[in-house]
Amino acid sequence: MKIAMLSPIAWRTPPRHYGPWEYVVSNLTEELVKRGFDVTLFATGDSITNAKLVSVAKMGYEEDKGIIPKVYESLHISEVFERAEEFELIHNHFDFLPLTYAKMTKTPVLTTIHGFSSPGILPVYKKYNKTVYYVAISEADKNPELDYIATIYHGIDVKKFRFYSHHGNYLLFFGRIHHDKGTYEAIQIAKEAGMRLVIAGIIQDQKYFDTMCAPYIDGQKIIYIGSVGPEKKSEILGEAYALIHPINFDEPFGLSVIEAMACGTPVLAIKRGSMPELVRHGETGFLASNIQELLEKIKDVRKLDRHRCRQWVEEKFTVERMVEEYIQVYKKIIDERKTEDKRPWGFYEILVDSDQHKVKRITVYPEQRLSYQRHKKRSEHWFILHGLARVTKDGHDYFLSNGDHIDIPCGAWHRIKNEGKEPLVFIEIQTGQYFGEDDIERIEDDYGRV
Repeated sequence: MKIAMLSPIAWRTPPRHYGPWEYVVSNLTEELVKRGFDVTLFATGDSITNAKLVSVAKMGYEEDKGIIPKVYESLHISEVFERAEEFELIHNHFDFLPLTYAKMTKTPVLTTIHGFSSPGILPVYKKYNKTVYYVAISEADKNPELDYIATIYHGIDVKKFRFYSHHGNYLLFFGRIHHDKGTYEAIQIAKEAGMRLVIAGIIQDQKYFDTMCAPYIDGQKIIYIGSVGPEKKSEILGEAYALIHPINFDEPFGLSVIEAMACGTPVLAIKRGSMPELVRHGETGFLASNIQELLEKIKDVRKLDRHRCRQWVEEKFTVERMVEEYIQVYKKIIDERKTEDKRPWGFYEILVDSDQHKVKRITVYPEQRLSYQRHKKRSEHWFILHGLARVTKDGHDYFLSNGDHIDIPCGAWHRIKNEGKEPLVFIEIQTGQYFGEDDIERIEDDYGRV
């Protein structure tokens, strides 16, 4: 299977320290290559991979401020889609912008939605909802207006995280410094509990850091150590008494949460977003409705079994499990989109083929039409997914567009024409005694098949 893996270019893939989306892409890509998949990784030029690497930006625009993000994002995404026909599937991890290219290729596009930065980007996802496939990273992060082919939790290479069986003596905040993540709340919790707090992460909101966090950082009780790379991550996470995650938003996933538990460190989190899916309350940590409840649970952390934290991650959040689930999705998409037969007017794909009925997804090229025909052993029902159709049935014309449908009774003369400038896509449901392609009687055809 030939896969184009589209990674963001804010950071290197895998990141040197921060870059959660790039981190997930790297885990997925390397495990796929290990399993024999032909993967081309579209990422920054300094990325490290066993896949084929294609790059436009020499390094991440967060690491080289001379790179104009929008310019290189455009070049980066177009590079993938201009080569789309080389691949069986494009796996997009670059948010909403690549969706706008999806109708320009027949190669199926799978998008892992790593979270919605704001409600303002939803119109793009809604527009291409029936064109591409979406994977959610948690049940909590699903939008009811979108269709999803699967929910797949992120996975980590557990072997790279050392297990610490002893309870540490400091609380840990591990994540970007931002109001959403609750850095200030973490400081207040530690002060109230009388415990040291180690803060690790990039400063995403400098004003927030300067006004809400920096005044409390003294290097002794409240310590800021910056962003932590892979070489120090296990030690910082594993030596902690608990990871505190006092978020002020609905967290789409939370990689630091599963990484902490992989090291044996329990998690104290506000019960928002994906947290109930990641943390087993009373087993691998505690969930609370507010800061006061979190504070009250600190003393109970010692009662938790750190081995159970590690075991929970091994059961639910491994890279092997993540990749296996993605492989099943890849196969499902390719099977659904497989072109079963090509015709001068377009092509069709068989979705269901049983003794009782047959279902096809039919694509008609712009300004093309099928033959004027009838069937003696089956009736059909057509449902328009995309485009403008002129349906002729027994001499009468009907104009149909997205969401419209029409019955074609057994024995009725019929044809369909694409009246638009984009491919016409519709579902054909056949019912009756026989569904073979030889049950066609034509009286008019643009391609000489009468």
